[in-house]
Amino acid sequence: MPWSEAAGPERLGVVGLGRMARALLFPLLDEGLIEPQSVRACVASEPTVRELAAERPELVVSTDPGEAWAAPVVILAVKPQQLEAVAAAAVPAPADGLLISVLAGVGLERLQRLFPDRACVRAVPNTPCLVRAGLTGLAWGKGVAAGPREWVSRLFARMGEVRVLPESQLDAFLALTSSGPAFVALVAEAMADGAVAAGLPRAMAHHLAHRTLAGTAALLQEQELHPGQLKDMVSSPAGTTIAGLRQLERAGLRSALLEAVLAAAERSRELA
Repeated sequence: MPWSEAAGPERLGVVGLGRMARALLFPLLDEGLIEPQSVRACVASEPTVRELAAERPELVVSTDPGEAWAAPVVILAVKPQQLEAVAAAAVPAPADGLLISVLAGVGLERLQRLFPDRACVRAVPNTPCLVRAGLTGLAWGKGVAAGPREWVSRLFARMGEVRVLPESQLDAFLALTSSGPAFVALVAEAMADGAVAAGLPRAMAHHLAHRTLAGTAALLQEQELHPGQLKDMVSSPAGTTIAGLRQLERAGLRSALLEAVLAAAERSRELA
């Protein structure tokens, strides 16, 4: 593989250029870490080609996957239900080709079966990666050398924290970090609705709920607090917080969130 330990691959293919793939690729271009002429991107439709031509005129984007698959390193970011058709259109990889998949629920065994001439990496990035505050789990397939591992880790580190895990742990990682933002968003929406019911204007209620969640997460992380410690810090005897916590326990919020994470993990295993 034409490979620089510092800069990474000389050519990069991108198959599927949705939000997550753009979050990966565009910082590389903006920071000059890869030249636009070294990238070949493939998308499903001509309207998307025109959209990207307007947004990133320096980038070569087409609906023909051939040139993208000819690159030594390919980022695969299509919808999981498109995988079989995309694999059928793939051309043979150059020597020591590498595939980086961000497809949810698609395991390394299946990737290796569909792309036998490439070493495969499975990546599980979450939605906050779009604002560089994300979490990504990485699992290495067979034959991924040290140089490519380092480059792939740095690639995802531009979007947040990276954890290298055994693939057997990725379903739980996905359930917590990729499904988790939806669970947190539901909590934020419900808290804001409660504030509106208590008398706050809607826009203010949403803003304050979001800031409360962000500030709480920062406090937990920066002071390395157990969540129970923070709960106890703000729960005065016979006060407002403990009254609210009592209602949450009565409604089963703790159990509901626990079961939601377990259900998401089980569904990830089913999809695989």
